[in-house]
This record gives sequence, C-alpha cells and structure tokens, in this order.
Amino acid sequence: MTSQVRIERYADQGRCVAHIDGRVVFVRFALPGELVNIRLDEPHDRDDRFWTGEVTEVLEPSDERVDPVWPLAGPLAWGGGVGGADMVHVSIPGQLRWKSSTIAEQMRRLGHVDVDVPVAGVEDDAKRRGLGWRTRIEMIADDEGRPSMRRRESHVRVPLDAMPLATDAVNAVAETEHVWEGGFEPGAQIRLAVPEPRDGQTVGDNHAVLVDGRLRSGSQQLTETMALADGHSYTYTVDAGGFWQVHRQAPIALADEVIDLVRQQIDGAESATIWDLYSGSGLFTLPLASATAPRTRMLSVEGAKTAVRNAQRNLRAIGLDNVDPRTGDVSKTLRNIPNDLAHPDVVVLDPPRAGAKKRVCEQIAESGARSVIYVACDPTSLARDTATLAGLGYELRYIKGHDIYPNTHHVETIALFVR
Repeated sequence: MTSQVRIERYADQGRCVAHIDGRVVFVRFALPGELVNIRLDEPHDRDDRFWTGEVTEVLEPSDERVDPVWPLAGPLAWGGGVGGADMVHVSIPGQLRWKSSTIAEQMRRLGHVDVDVPVAGVEDDAKRRGLGWRTRIEMIADDEGRPSMRRRESHVRVPLDAMPLATDAVNAVAETEHVWEGGFEPGAQIRLAVPEPRDGQTVGDNHAVLVDGRLRSGSQQLTETMALADGHSYTYTVDAGGFWQVHRQAPIALADEVIDLVRQQIDGAESATIWDLYSGSGLFTLPLASATAPRTRMLSVEGAKTAVRNAQRNLRAIGLDNVDPRTGDVSKTLRNIPNDLAHPDVVVLDPPRAGAKKRVCEQIAESGARSVIYVACDPTSLARDTATLAGLGYELRYIKGHDIYPNTHHVETIALFVR
C-alpha cells in the first residue's frame, strides 16, 4: 500500500512522524516538512495504534536532504535496504540537529527536564560525508561465500566489495586479506577489527579477521592508543571480539570530556575516590587513575571477564596500583566493596544500551557520591535514569551529545549530575 504524506517531526530510530487518516506512521528516510510518497510495511491493514513505512519518492525535499552517500543503505525503492546507515539521506549538520532534538525530547518526556542539548561532530566527519569512521565491521557470508549484509524485509544477502562506513585501515586490511574475494562458509559471521593507526603507526599484525569468532588472520589481542588534550597518552590491550568504541576518534573525544568533567568536580583536591562502572577494558579507568587528583583511589566494575583481564594488564603496564578492578554484575558487586572505596567523590558510568536502571542509581545515591558523570549510548535509557537520579536528589548540571555514529540515528551523550 502506498500513500502520500506530509512529514511532521522527528521520531526515534532515525524515523519521522506522519499521519494517515489519524493514525501515526513512522517513516524511514524522511525529513520534517517534506511531502513524500511512502510504502507501508506489511501487514498494513492490522489494527495497531501505529504503522511504519518507507519513502519511495520525495516530492518536496527538505533543505537538509542529500543524495544517500552510501546508496546500498538507502531506501529499498532506490536499490538500498542493507541497513547500518539510516541517516544517509541527511546532511551532516542536519544529523546533528536531529540528534540534538531527539535527546532533548527524550529528556523532556522521560527525564522530566527541559534542556537544550548541543551535539558535537568529530573532526573530518563532515568533510568525509560521515563515511570512513568504523574501526570494527561485521558481515555475514552469503550463499556464495561472499561477505554480505542482509537486505531489510527479506532473506536476500547483498554481497559487498567494500564498506564505506569503515576506516581506510579496515578497508585496506580487507583488501590485503582477500576478504572481498569470499571463500567463506555460507552463513559464516565475519568480523574485522583494526585499531586506528596514530602518529605514523602502521597496521601490521595489529588487526583481526574473525570468522565465527575464530581468528583467521592478525592478532586476538589488539593494541589501541590515544593521546588526550592534556598531553597524557595511553595504550590499551583489547580483545578482537570484545567491545571498544567503534569510531576512530571516539575514545579520545569521550575520554577528554569525561576527564575534564571529573577534574572540575574534584576542584583541585589532593585526594579523591572514584568509581568507574561498566568499565570495559579501562578506557576511562587509566586516565581517571593517573590524571585527575594527586592521590586517587578507584573501584572499577565490569561484567566481561576478558575485558577485566585486559584492564588489569593495561593498569600494570603503566604501573598503576591504585585501582581495585572487579568482575561481575555492577549492582551485585556494589553490595560488597571495601570501606575505603565505599564513599566515592565522583562516579563515572558507561552502561550498555539498557542503561544503569533504578537499583544501580539507588546504590550510587546510597554511596553519598557528590557527582555522577553518565556516558550514555541511548537517550531513552539516559532519560529514564535521569528521572531516577532526580528523585534521589541529583540535579542535571551539564549535558552534551557526541555524534560518533555519523549516518546513523545513534548518538553518545555525556551528562553531569550533582547532588
């Protein structure tokens, strides 16, 4: 079923809102103010409270519309549909405005605070039109053994001969390791992880091609490096199959801001106690432990055992012994911690997409922490936890978005709460 609609406003997940006969329709590849033809997703005759659909033709375009920079990820009607870049039709400045609006709306609706949310892009992303940023990519082998991505609403796998969202280093490794030539078992899961070379480094063996979780070439343990604005440099060992911020510049952008906020909250104190929750391989742990207060004591908590082992290795490598790294569920771990770490001055948390949730927020409040710095990959979860923290006596003092996922609806947000 096709219809002509006027697009009204932004919604979530890279969609916009329109109406057909009073019923809400969430439309992919649209922009507010546009007049478009859309195709409704099947089944479109169900009695749901809303429908979903996708643009097939743009009759009156927005000034922020651009031709999809990666056509395969564009609308199905234009030969796209592979997913992974649901904002390829939006200019980079337009994407920043969209994400700012989305975060602010979620904070108003679920967090019960009215706040303007600036969103900053990463240097060079606009010049590159939001391409060339992913240091990790995942694909599936099609029936011919070629790397592919599944086309939306079908079982069709579209073969790839490059990945426009990937960094130059990732695409170079894919070429060198003959990834695009195929030869995989049909249905195999293919993952490439290539840390961004910095300061004249070369990739060498510091890459991984994983097939169904098994290393085919490169190294299982990868080395990530970053230099912060304050002149401190850090080196991390991370697992090739584990989590690391995927944008080539994201670790630096996020760590710079988190460390700056922590220093502001410590305000020149000689000593500080800090919690780093959902700490991964220690992205924030290392600079928090070494570059915030002259005497810092830390607790870090992470659920993934491999990540914690790597964090311990990373701490030892630079001689840091002021961190108590723990493995386990965050809420359960916080039930039993040493007295000398039980009352942090600052809590930094970077939870998964579902957020920290009520009990962890309550445990943070029970600890007496004055300041909470929350790094969020999902505005909805952040907004829910904002409402919880507000009920526990914390006030939102600062919030900023980071567009480390260009051409997608995803956005990272850093928020500061003060008791």
